[in-house]
Amino acid sequence: MEMRIEKDSMGEVKVPKNAYYQAQTQRAVDNFPISGIVMKDSIIKSLGLVKYCAAKANEELGLISTDISKLIQLAALEVVDGKLNDQFPIDIYQTGSGTSSNMNANEVISSRANEIAKESNIDQFVHPNDHVNFGQSSNDVFPTALRVAAMMMVHETLLPGMTILGDSLLAKGEEFKDIVKTGRTHLMDAMPVTFKQTFGGYARQVELGIERVNSACERLKELPQGGTAVGTGINTHSGFGKKFAEAMSSKTGLDFIEAKDHFEAQATVDAPAEMSAILKTYATSLLKIANDFRWMNSGPNSGVGDIVLAALQPGSSIMPGKVNPVIEESVCMVCAQAIGNDAAITIAAQAGNFELNVMFPVVAHNLLESLELLGRVSKNFAQKSINLVKVNTENVADKVNKNPILVTALNPLIGYDLAAKIAKKAYAEKRALLEVAKEMCDLSEAELKAALDPMKMTLGGFVGK
Repeated sequence: MEMRIEKDSMGEVKVPKNAYYQAQTQRAVDNFPISGIVMKDSIIKSLGLVKYCAAKANEELGLISTDISKLIQLAALEVVDGKLNDQFPIDIYQTGSGTSSNMNANEVISSRANEIAKESNIDQFVHPNDHVNFGQSSNDVFPTALRVAAMMMVHETLLPGMTILGDSLLAKGEEFKDIVKTGRTHLMDAMPVTFKQTFGGYARQVELGIERVNSACERLKELPQGGTAVGTGINTHSGFGKKFAEAMSSKTGLDFIEAKDHFEAQATVDAPAEMSAILKTYATSLLKIANDFRWMNSGPNSGVGDIVLAALQPGSSIMPGKVNPVIEESVCMVCAQAIGNDAAITIAAQAGNFELNVMFPVVAHNLLESLELLGRVSKNFAQKSINLVKVNTENVADKVNKNPILVTALNPLIGYDLAAKIAKKAYAEKRALLEVAKEMCDLSEAELKAALDPMKMTLGGFVGK
């Protein structure tokens, strides 16, 4: 690889000849050969948006010239559009403030801005620190980029995916509203429920997840930008934070505001940690739903067999004809990853020493991964499983009719003790509950049929009265 020499305050550094980044980026590449995992595209885009909005705000405040501002904005938009993603080579396990990635953005944007100036015959030089980073610090840039990227991911991927899943569950429940299935507690037969009631419960889990996410966005939308080094706003205009938030809101279409307290916003990752905790809660909801589908689909001969999931691919390399609940399994793995990500974020969240948290990059990586994965898997779960599910009606009806727990509805009529004897006898002799009840109590056949109607049981109240 051909190299060139770049200089910074620490001396000379060899940098790839055609790279837009400069000395500080190369130092970080050399210093952190850790994982080979670089910043997510969503963070790179967000850094571009930060630099674009900062230039706009500084121009409006009369702090940088219009020519320089326009050059920065043009170059920053190329970062936003993903045209320069290959110019961000720094490992996520880097300086905890994200300084390396902030300088990476400053250097790439200044180099590209100067290239644009040269191509346009504009006699102007754009400096990475004095211009692109004007009125900013890595200590407010990176946490701002994290929040902006997370908010965009929430609204572009997570909430749409959750909404699709919730709607699919409600629609499928409505489709099967007249079908009664055996309810189960402790994995044992219990009183009957309808598929609409079961799927409605799942849909409510998703709905509550959406409500929790929207609530957390109220804290996440506060932007640290304007606090600079320690939260005091040193070396920036007192109105910069407000103008920046307005510019970001206009550019993204999302509702951002300046942080109500810059010291809190830079010294902690409480708002991102709250969002992560909510994602963990949603992941546990999805785990419950996906595992219920796996149980209900289990079989076809030796399992529960309430439903039939779509056959999407062969399930075994050795057992011909085997089909597995692969979509549900993928859901469970995503949920496991999101729960693990939250553990890392929880540890990182306590690493705010005095005026700065020093684990921002790992929080950004894990939070954005959880947001993206949960949004995508929710949509996929809906489209490739929920929407295609069928009820095994014959098996469901047979199980309901043979369920000795239906005798519960007779408790108010004949008492718990006699009802228990009837249930045990019916189960032991593998006979219909109605038949055994006729032999062991004084209720007429009509009264027993009314009391033992599974659909009526799903409505609550006293079935036989």
